[in-house]
Amino acid sequence: MKKKNSIKIYLASAVMLLMASPAFAQKYKVAKVERTRILVDQKWDAQPAAEADRFIAPYKSKVDSIMGPVVGHIAHDMTRHRPESELSNLLCDILVWGGKQFEEQPVFAVYNMGGIRSNLAKGKVTVGDVNDMAPFENKICFLTLKGDKVLELFQQIAHRGGEGLSHAVRMVITKDGKLKSVTLNGEPVDPEKSYRIATLDYLAEGNDQLVAFKSGTDVVAPKQKENNVRYIIMNYFREMKAQGKVVESKIEGRCVVVNE
Repeated sequence: MKKKNSIKIYLASAVMLLMASPAFAQKYKVAKVERTRILVDQKWDAQPAAEADRFIAPYKSKVDSIMGPVVGHIAHDMTRHRPESELSNLLCDILVWGGKQFEEQPVFAVYNMGGIRSNLAKGKVTVGDVNDMAPFENKICFLTLKGDKVLELFQQIAHRGGEGLSHAVRMVITKDGKLKSVTLNGEPVDPEKSYRIATLDYLAEGNDQLVAFKSGTDVVAPKQKENNVRYIIMNYFREMKAQGKVVESKIEGRCVVVNE
């Protein structure tokens, strides 16, 4: 057995050395790389491993007790996608709603699509669902931009093909990422006016190519753990649940793509 293992190790080492050699690199080139996601569902439980189940059991119980509680309900499946989606619309409206905790009244909100890491399925929404959807330590943030910078921000959002926007926004962009028009609460953006905005602290720093945010003034960026966006989302669901409401969100033309 030891001899066979030695032979395997020797052959593996030889192959690695061969692949690392300049001659090998010149002869072979990577033509294509493909990737895919593997759905981990019940089909992988066809032959359960009893020993693994016993090992996981005490941890699973603890995790389920933390992640399992229901915070609310949604009316239908909600996904995230550009240029506009039910889920991104909901999250932006929640940011605006969250302003009341800080005596803020933002005109609109922006949530990056890349920060939404999972969808929500119709029915119960648990703590774990919200953690999966918003896994980062992003905090809610409020800032003021002058109108000319707001227009720059919308141009940058157009360039990215759309980001999450709250109800006040109606923008039209082209397929090649140019801003054609935008209004806030039905009014054109006034370059000389100041606008209060709710977003994530991550975006307020100018990340995800939304550099106009770096011109923000009067920034309110609470750093306490309870101001993590995921907790604000959970609080919104809990309030709707307490009121007996099922959370709804729909596509309503916040960001529309046209041919030219």
